[in-house]
Order: sequence, then structure tokens, then C-alpha cells
Amino acid sequence: MTEAILLVGGKGTRLRPLTVNTPKPMVPAAGVPFLTHQLARARAAGVEHIVLATSYLAEVFEPHFGDGSALGLSLEYVTEEEPLGTGGAIRNVASRLRSGPDEPVLIFNGDILTGLDIQALVATHSSSGADVSLHLTRVEDPRAFGLVPTDATGRVTAFLEKPQTPEEIVTDQINAGAYVFKRSVIDSIPTGRPVSVERETFPELLSSGAHLQGMVDSTYWLDLGTPQAFVRGSADLVLGRAPSPAVPGRCGDRLVLPTARVAADAKLTGGTVVGTDAVVGEGARISGSTLLAGAVVEAGAVITDSLIGAGARIGARTVLTGAVIGDGAQIGADNELRDGVRVWCDATLPAGSVRFSSDQ
Repeated sequence: MTEAILLVGGKGTRLRPLTVNTPKPMVPAAGVPFLTHQLARARAAGVEHIVLATSYLAEVFEPHFGDGSALGLSLEYVTEEEPLGTGGAIRNVASRLRSGPDEPVLIFNGDILTGLDIQALVATHSSSGADVSLHLTRVEDPRAFGLVPTDATGRVTAFLEKPQTPEEIVTDQINAGAYVFKRSVIDSIPTGRPVSVERETFPELLSSGAHLQGMVDSTYWLDLGTPQAFVRGSADLVLGRAPSPAVPGRCGDRLVLPTARVAADAKLTGGTVVGTDAVVGEGARISGSTLLAGAVVEAGAVITDSLIGAGARIGARTVLTGAVIGDGAQIGADNELRDGVRVWCDATLPAGSVRFSSDQ
């Protein structure tokens, strides 16, 4: 298999304020835009041609990645003028594909961090003769997901919406957001209107007798749809828990990009990332967190499991736990923000104005 479709058109509403100025796949994780990790893993699996299905802030992607040659790829970009859903987005880029009708096309979502064995998914697709093959993963609590039960041979038997009662939980297998489509199936998706592969395409294929194959791969998997998950995913990349050939440095407790400045007595742990031109002051303690480009953390601040936006400033002795600070925000000294607090881009909190605030 030599080509893929990458769905990167979502608005990333749940990730705001991180996505106010930046589309979700371009928010840095472990020092580079998250999309870089997906592209690098696809290339390592033998993919050569990728079409990016863009929409929200579509103009950001091509200036950064260009034709893909720096990653050993051939990249093309197709922009949705109106939101088309997952299936509609796939169909919208079909004209850029080079595969024949029976050849496989890899499709993956732009917000999933996974250790999926891509080559194994393609091999499963080929050996089973499936029309569509799905990466499935097992989760402890599947109530927030659509369930995908399979028979003893791995063939998909149903698509079940989010279960509401214990009796409805017939499997712990969920759709993990990566697929291999036979090219002819892509061409059969309706054009010119929104289509959901999860709610329309897959159930209709199943009811028509098409062969949908599931491959359970329970390696690392994380949906980066929330700020807390995104911060965790970035830390896991740095720690080496999530695999990626694109991490710009050795795996370990910290990743400090070359132009960043960190005081000698500052303590960085838990997969913390300090981005380009960011500054960490004396005695600061930062764990499991990400500082984007140009962020400043002043002396004595304590930051845990948080994300500090580009150009934001955290005042001396301020404590952040599970917080998200938007680009350019200014948090004065001696504040305490915890439990999922989000501060919008360019907002200002005076010194000592907030001691504690619950999730909002």
C-alpha cells in the first residue's frame, strides 16, 4: 500500500483555547505539530502518498509541510468548503487518489495517538479479502464509544451506538479511528453532502452484505480530543510510552528544544516539553506539562499536567494543576489555578487574584 487519507478538518472545539489560532493537528505535541507524528509513522509503515482532507484553518498546513518531501512523502491538500463529516471528507478527496478500484487506501483521523501496527492492519485487510478493515481497540469503559462486535474470524457483525445500560455492553471493542478501504468503496460514498462513516457508511455496507473486518490492536491508543488528553499524549511521546520516529530528541523525563532557556535549578519531569524560545525561571517545578513557543514561566512557579500556550507568561510562585493557558495570556504572580481551568488567549489575571477554581 502506498497511499493514505488523513482527516484533519475538525475545528477542535473541545480543545479550545488551544485551537483558537491553530488547527488541532498542528498543536505541538512533544516539540512538533501532532500531525508530524502521524505522517512519520505512516511513512515508516511504507506509505508514500498522503492526501490531507482539510477544512478549519486549512491555510496553515501546506506552508508548514509543503509537498512532504522533507518527510519522504508526497503530500496533497484538499479543502472542504462546507463541513462534510468523515465519510464526506473521504469522498471529497477521492479524485486525488492513485489506487486502482481493488487496491487498499489507509484512512486515519487526525486526533488519534496510537501505536497501531499499520502494516498488520493492511495485511489483515488483504488476507481477509475485506471491503473495509477497521482498527479496533479494547477499553475498560466503552460507554462513551460506539461498540464494534466481531465474530470468531474477526468479521464485524454490528455497529452499536454508545451503550446506555449494562445489557447493551456486548463487547469492549471500539472503533479506534484507522481504516483500510478498498478504493471502490470510497468511490461509492455519496458526494456533495455530509456523510458519517460511523453512522451511515459502515452500517449500510454491513446491511448490504459487504465484508467489514476488524483487527484488535491493543497497543497504545489515546483520543487527543480534550486538553487533558493532549497534554498526556505529548508527555507519553516524550517518555517513550507512545511510539513516534518524529520526537526531536531522546525519550526521557523532559524535552527541551534547542532555543529554550531553563534555569539550572529548575526541575522538569514527567515528559515535560519546553518549546522554542520558551523560558523557565529559577526554582520552577514543572511536571507532565507542555510549554509552547515563547512561553515564560517565572521563578518558583509549580506547574503540573498543564499546557501553556505560545507567548503566555506564568508569574512567579503561581501554581497550575491541570490548567490550560491560551496563547498570549498573562497570569500574574501568586495565583493558584486547578482542576481543568482554562484561561482564554490574551487574557490577563492580576497577581494574587485567583487562589483556586474548580472545573469550568
